[in-house]
Amino acid sequence: MTELGAAHRDPAPPVDRDPHRWLERTGSAGTQAWLEEQRVRFERHRARWPRGFADRLAELSDTGAAGIPVWAGDRCFTDRRPRGHEHDVVWVTGPGGRARMLLDPAEFGPGATLDAWQPSPEGGLLAFQISLGGTELGTLRVLDVDTGEVVDGPFGRCRTSPVAWLPGGRAFCYVHDGEPAGTREVRLHRIGEPGPDTTVLSGYASYGLSTHRTRLLVTASRGPSQSRDLWIAELPEDGVVTGTRLIRGGLGGRVRTAIDRAGRVYLLSDETAERGRLLRTVTADAPNWEELLPEDAEAVLEDFRLLDAPELARPLLLVFRSLATVAEVVAHDLRTGEPVHRAGLPGAGSVPVISDRPRRADEAFFTYTDYTTPPTVLRYDGHTGAVSAWAAPERHTPDPRIRTWHETCRSADGTEVRLHIVAAGAPGPRPAILYGYGGFGLSQRPGYSPALLAWVQAGGVYAIAQVRGGGENGRSWHHDGRLDRKQRSFDDFHAAAHWLVERGWTTEGQLGLFGVSNGGLLVGAALTQIPGRFAAAVCSAPLLDMVRYERFGLGRLWRGEYGRADDPEQLAWLRAYSPYHRVEETTEYPAVLFTVFDADTRVSPVHAYKMCAALSRARGGPFLLRRELGAGHGRRPASREIELNADCLSFFADRLGLGGGGAGTEGSNTK
Repeated sequence: MTELGAAHRDPAPPVDRDPHRWLERTGSAGTQAWLEEQRVRFERHRARWPRGFADRLAELSDTGAAGIPVWAGDRCFTDRRPRGHEHDVVWVTGPGGRARMLLDPAEFGPGATLDAWQPSPEGGLLAFQISLGGTELGTLRVLDVDTGEVVDGPFGRCRTSPVAWLPGGRAFCYVHDGEPAGTREVRLHRIGEPGPDTTVLSGYASYGLSTHRTRLLVTASRGPSQSRDLWIAELPEDGVVTGTRLIRGGLGGRVRTAIDRAGRVYLLSDETAERGRLLRTVTADAPNWEELLPEDAEAVLEDFRLLDAPELARPLLLVFRSLATVAEVVAHDLRTGEPVHRAGLPGAGSVPVISDRPRRADEAFFTYTDYTTPPTVLRYDGHTGAVSAWAAPERHTPDPRIRTWHETCRSADGTEVRLHIVAAGAPGPRPAILYGYGGFGLSQRPGYSPALLAWVQAGGVYAIAQVRGGGENGRSWHHDGRLDRKQRSFDDFHAAAHWLVERGWTTEGQLGLFGVSNGGLLVGAALTQIPGRFAAAVCSAPLLDMVRYERFGLGRLWRGEYGRADDPEQLAWLRAYSPYHRVEETTEYPAVLFTVFDADTRVSPVHAYKMCAALSRARGGPFLLRRELGAGHGRRPASREIELNADCLSFFADRLGLGGGGAGTEGSNTK
């Protein structure tokens, strides 16, 4: 592995080379003409790719998977994408058991997506956010659940804001985005009252909100990779927030909170525990904390729920942990923290979404999913400890041929890096896609993926590398892949690619790399550091110009992850690995498909424009740009998701030789 670690540590270019800065003027005639040329080239190549993935993706996506239930009063709210439907819609079930569709984002116009929703405690109102064209700049409205009429709003600049309703359901707190992007504040809105809304807390870049009976809890952070603070406020009467105060600061990156019936605050934090521990206040108003659950030796503490209904024989603490991203659910005694029993799960998957029933507090609901299983909602019974299916996908047929292997490889510095490999049949060389992310402490958990399944069922291998920068192994795993240690993320990804070839899963000529957003940076680094060790790459919504990343999208909020270009030392880190600045005209690069979205307000398409233009001067390729109009970084209609994934898989099939796609019909030097 020494050779692998040394191959990509060449000095960074000594001067800033930016001959394509003109592409940053996205509305200029020159940029528009260049984009039209790229569109024509992409369509010409696309016409020659093997087809068929779109139909299979449509079948695998149309499962009608259920959403997690949210209980409010005597009503149950869920979201679900019904079979044949383009969007998630919200359903409500009343006390009589009759379910009806409550909210369909399509009613708000073409390109509308439902970003977030939350019912009032009594279930009479629903706050929801709609954004248009993929911008994620949501508009907040309030719906009367009985009549279906919008009774308040719209008010804008709510980027997927949490909503915390106050008791009585006549007011709520939400997060408002100011100007410039990143100046956010928590506001209090009273139903039916015109603005301005009252500011509850400001000065942070991100917030988490929750209400627990008569108290509001706010977790606040200066940025996505910054430590969090915990604030508490009193809710003495309907529509009022008083006594906002900081109760604990510097909580680390992973924070979850709750309040029990006695008013004691529970706090999950990794401030002094790599994999998280659970604390609680001694009494309702005590500033002192006691440790209820210490840090586990191996598993990461992800979340918890309190089941403290008076009718329970023993109040329970339901704890959700993950070991190498595989979930486990264990019930503990709420008084002592001692484990009581382990809840059964269907397999080695993840539990991405959890809810409870606050007024009853004797049951909890969570989704289970893995790489081949659509989300299924499970119910935990606090009286018996039994786990049962509460809602299953409308259509899903398991494929018994497909297996998941959990493997490890060693990075350049000897660190073990885990891989999940999904394939049908025995191991053997075949076209393979390696996916990675490695940033912001986000874990790559097992989850249902129609694109993964379609590729594997067509005869390919799909591997997911859990590289440093993510949160799979706790706080240090994140910190070891950020700022001046970012190269370790790339080393881990390179090692995973090398391992797949070395162990006979694939060959260098059959290996493709895939990454989205920060994962696009991961792929861009591999492209410029180990270009001869794979055959193709899909780089989606990527960060690639790391010298100027702060100037685009939400880049200025990510300085805690990557660093600042106005600091000479940090600029040196950034320039050393910035993929755009490492492109060499004499180097032969593998084929690359860049996919970007013109309404992306997180990561600007400018990164991919400039990188694609820079590569066009080099050898190898082809280097293609797929630009989607009226789409953004996040949610999109089902048909658009299918079309995007079909193009990516078809590109890989063509370049890696899956299903007769071969290496393409143009020579490798054709641009």
